[in-house]
Amino acid sequence: MDSKRDQLGHHGLALPRRMLRRLGDVGIFVQPQVSLEHQHLARRYVVRGIESGGAVKELGRYVTFCGPAGEPVPYLHPIDGIGVNGLHAVVIAPVLVRIEMLRVGRTWQLLITKHQAAAIENGRRPTLESVVVFRGVNGFLGIELLGERGELASSAMPQFWSRAGEPREIPRMFEAAVWAAAQGAICVGCSHAHFLAAPTKSIGAGETR
Repeated sequence: MDSKRDQLGHHGLALPRRMLRRLGDVGIFVQPQVSLEHQHLARRYVVRGIESGGAVKELGRYVTFCGPAGEPVPYLHPIDGIGVNGLHAVVIAPVLVRIEMLRVGRTWQLLITKHQAAAIENGRRPTLESVVVFRGVNGFLGIELLGERGELASSAMPQFWSRAGEPREIPRMFEAAVWAAAQGAICVGCSHAHFLAAPTKSIGAGETR
């Protein structure tokens, strides 16, 4: 993996400072970073992420997570903030797929990455293995596809093309998660998770999902 793809895998979309300042000015806070954590009771390594983000009318950024087959993953616990368009819920699992979406008007950026612990060698702590699954640059989704309440139509999905102008298909297994992230990137004043599932029971200390 080259250095650019390695950076995308570990840190998410590389946004210019001007864009980061603009997101901060309008109050959209996203935490795309994932980390490798050790569960001492379960004696295993897990990946930790935070679903976060939201939108204003002209701008949106959102990060969510799913399982390796695109399935919703139960969150560990929600995060209540003093504002909107920020952190929504913590998720922990052995393998996580991160879906990151940026919207500027009708133009979209998409990054899908897979994260898990690398193989343990000589008893040492493993590294976090991050792989870029899909990168969509300067995609398009017209505002005419928004519903009456400003929500995406169920079949609406940003369209991406190669540099040669050929359509690039989002991996089918991740379409539902990508749609949810796109919904988050147009959710003005977002205060809830769009794809992570609520746990079926209360999770106490030492319990994992």
